[in-house]
Amino acid sequence: MIRATDLTVSHAEPDRPVLSHVDFHIAPAEIVTVVGPNGSGKSTLVRALLGHVALDAGRVERAPGLRIGYVPQRVHVERSMPMTVRRFLSLPRRVGNADAAAALARTGVPGLEGRQITALSGGQFQRVLLARALLGDPQLLVLDEPTQGLDQPGIVAFYKLIEEVRAETGAAILMVSHDLLVVMRASDRVVCLNGHVCCEGTPQVVSAAPAYRALFGAEAQGTLALYRHHHDHDHDHVAQGHHHGPRCAQDH
Repeated sequence: MIRATDLTVSHAEPDRPVLSHVDFHIAPAEIVTVVGPNGSGKSTLVRALLGHVALDAGRVERAPGLRIGYVPQRVHVERSMPMTVRRFLSLPRRVGNADAAAALARTGVPGLEGRQITALSGGQFQRVLLARALLGDPQLLVLDEPTQGLDQPGIVAFYKLIEEVRAETGAAILMVSHDLLVVMRASDRVVCLNGHVCCEGTPQVVSAAPAYRALFGAEAQGTLALYRHHHDHDHDHVAQGHHHGPRCAQDH
């Protein structure tokens, strides 16, 4: 669906690239999560894949006519300006009432059309953002830190919703996240980024990789333990036909 080759992005400082020689791809119906510390280039990678930043080197290839739904990291809504959920769903492209209602129902927040955006809880707002992204019937759904500001139950519920969306729509899903414990539950493949790709593969492969453990320390040990426990005792989640071997490199 999207393939990036040898991406280098430096913004205004060519001698200090944010991303160096990054390769990336995502297949239909695959859930891929990009993890990494603050400043590792995760959001820059997403913007580069979407064509929102200039590349110093490399190229991005997208499937012809690829429909992309995007939930950005931050959406600022002016609190002094009245805006209902229904109006928000028609920005920037007007949608019909039936489609808006169906999108809200799909994301677990039916009947919110008349509510003010500023009156929503954090979890409700994230689900409304997801509903808006789904209105374009995307083949690829891109979520940049979609659970910021949510508590742990809200995070778990949101990732469960993402798995349901993939199952129902067949869309590929690319996420940027720092929620390591839940990422290992929800992803088919994890890309560990720190300016370059440190490690890539299934959650089990990445969580055991030295580069991943070097970046995340004790938190990485916890994710590996949780992943192993989950797969020893819970077999209701099976990756849908995706088999990705390890591709790991020591951080440098």
